[in-house]
Amino acid sequence: MRVGIVGGGQLGRMLALAGDDLGITCTTLDPAADSPASKVAPSIVGAYDDPDALGALAAGADVITYEFENVPVASARLLTSRGVPVFPPPEALDLAQDRLAEKTLFTEVGLPVPMFAAVGDAASLHDAIDAVGLPAVLKTRRLGYDGKGQAVLHTAGDAAGAWRAVGEAPSILEALVAFDREVSVLAVRARDGTTAAWPLVENIHRDGILRRSTAPAPGLDPALQAGAERYAAAIMDRLGYVGVLAVELFVKAGGVLGNEMAPRVHNSGHWTIEGSRTSQFANHLRAVTGLALGDASMAVPFASMVNVIGQPPRDAGAVASVVGATVHLYGKEPRPGRKLGHVTIVADDEEMLQANVLQVRSMLSDA
Repeated sequence: MRVGIVGGGQLGRMLALAGDDLGITCTTLDPAADSPASKVAPSIVGAYDDPDALGALAAGADVITYEFENVPVASARLLTSRGVPVFPPPEALDLAQDRLAEKTLFTEVGLPVPMFAAVGDAASLHDAIDAVGLPAVLKTRRLGYDGKGQAVLHTAGDAAGAWRAVGEAPSILEALVAFDREVSVLAVRARDGTTAAWPLVENIHRDGILRRSTAPAPGLDPALQAGAERYAAAIMDRLGYVGVLAVELFVKAGGVLGNEMAPRVHNSGHWTIEGSRTSQFANHLRAVTGLALGDASMAVPFASMVNVIGQPPRDAGAVASVVGATVHLYGKEPRPGRKLGHVTIVADDEEMLQANVLQVRSMLSDA
């Protein structure tokens, strides 16, 4: 089976590595000749909207997927028009690129969300403030990730600065939620409609960037797991979805609120490579190629993932020597705030996990 992947970043790299174990050949398309995925799989160098590059990818693939949600929807539809299945479907990609459409979908499937309102200009921002209240966060409807394209408003006087901060682009104003913690549910849906889900993951962010994830999320009511799985399944069924879907949730008294979704494999699921019987990458490939899904249960009692950000570890060997630790470096040039890799830590008990996570974090410059 041949899978074409739009995007050659670290997610494309890990998909290609998972493909090797399944007998699946992955080819990536990326503008960079030295993309992380190009070091482990064949790569086509070209823009994501280049018809010739897209045609070359389609010609060498039985199915197409993508590794980031800002792939041009027109490109996904062009690939479909070439007769190659594209999963997740372009409609899911289109919806996930618009925060207003995304929140609307959540409400339609019964997933509670923070109060929100559309913002098209400076005047409508003031109307949105009246409707939503303050404090609130202004987010561009399209693009934006790792905290980019967002501005927090505490008073009405912050409106002008916030509008400038998001580039005066069409946006959505959301009530700023006082939540207890953030979790994500990762689920996968096969071509035949069967689904599987991994345990809920607790995520820790700083400066808008995911720093670490822990599975299973400590101390959560089991009912939250079941509810999160139902919401994810409802979204996937509504979209005729195929592949891995990540849904980020805020946990607060009384249940959860939907934050956002990613129609792809996700940073908060990297722990599944060592911590799950079937990783998110293997199950994504199984889903899009029509294979039966693998077991998504944990292979170990506890797992955590720590992102390597900004600078690689000074001594990767020392990090790897921590009990239960596995180092994944993506081959990217260091840059402040850039995800250069991750470390997975697995353990038989929660106390040992936390101790070893602290040891790993002490060896990284920005964890």
